[in-house]
Amino acid sequence: MTCQSASALLGPMARDLSAFKKEKEEAILEAALRIIKEKGFHRARMSDIAREANISYGLVYHYFKTKDDLFEAILYRWWNSLFQLMKDINEAQSDVPMKLRHIIHYFLDTYQDNPPLVNIFITEISRSTSNLTVDRLEYFKKFMALTEAIMAEGQRNETLRKDFKARYLTYIFLGALEAFVSTMVLADQNIKGNAQKKRIAESILEVFLNGAKIQERKNN
Repeated sequence: MTCQSASALLGPMARDLSAFKKEKEEAILEAALRIIKEKGFHRARMSDIAREANISYGLVYHYFKTKDDLFEAILYRWWNSLFQLMKDINEAQSDVPMKLRHIIHYFLDTYQDNPPLVNIFITEISRSTSNLTVDRLEYFKKFMALTEAIMAEGQRNETLRKDFKARYLTYIFLGALEAFVSTMVLADQNIKGNAQKKRIAESILEVFLNGAKIQERKNN
């Protein structure tokens, strides 16, 4: 076999191997989501995850050296997607309410499409001091800072009121969003279709922007 023909053969083989590895890694991650949701991070075992993924126990350690490494990979999936969203909406020529709407929909879309991922974020990170390490806290701080920049933008263009600090508006907005999603997660309530998801998103946004007070009708 010539070097050229060997190279041509190795190309597809390398691609097949890469696809195989990606498939196995994805299977492990999806199994880990289900097991950690069911048992919690500290009670979940790598053997449980291997069994759920239908792969050998040893192969799990080929991809993830420890359970912490696997957990970090799950969290990276969440934060990487969220930070990409923040980058996209801050570069877009959309108004502040639309940017806030996109943030709300990120949480709701993810919960609708992948409930275990949001469940783990809420129960194992957002509401768990034992798993919230210094490094993981930095992700929260970065997200808060990016959201605060949107609030400051809204104040500059007079979309949002200026008598509250942008930081306080950030706490109020994200606090309401996190509390709403947490309630659904802890009650094990699923989003029943896109219509309900839209109603939830618009309710959160409307109350944040205009308050819960009944608006007085103006006489024509």
